[in-house]
Amino acid sequence: MAAASVLERPGEEFVNDNMIEELWAMKAFEHAEIYFNLLSSVDPKVLRLTKLDDQLYKHFRETFPDLNVASVTEDQLKSAQAKECWRPFCDSYKDNVEDFNYATLIRLDSSKEYSEANSIIVPRVQFLAIELARNKEGHNDLIRSNFKPKKLATRS
Repeated sequence: MAAASVLERPGEEFVNDNMIEELWAMKAFEHAEIYFNLLSSVDPKVLRLTKLDDQLYKHFRETFPDLNVASVTEDQLKSAQAKECWRPFCDSYKDNVEDFNYATLIRLDSSKEYSEANSIIVPRVQFLAIELARNKEGHNDLIRSNFKPKKLATRS
């Protein structure tokens, strides 16, 4: 009951908690690190990201047939025009993909590793769609030969 009453309060009463933002950033970076290590270790064409990989990839290519996933721009993913196309695509997976809109880091250029200049935050299902396409279409193939898995930092 107490939680419900808190959620009924005006949004202006809440402020961003730096600790929560830091924890989110750590979680997003940890996910990126694990995913990149997978790409560095396994043939991306055999990597399964969800139970719906084939359906998600097919729907993505039907909706975005000309999107060059090898290298994407923030504008292609986040501009007002792009959001009009991406929002219904992403929302169609809200019941089928766990944490479908969870903020996730994606590499802009698939030939490079995660870095501040090569990464942006997108909803998880957008990350999945683009990475599935990169894996199936061979854009992540050189990661294994160009990068070696890194030892993951342990949480304290």
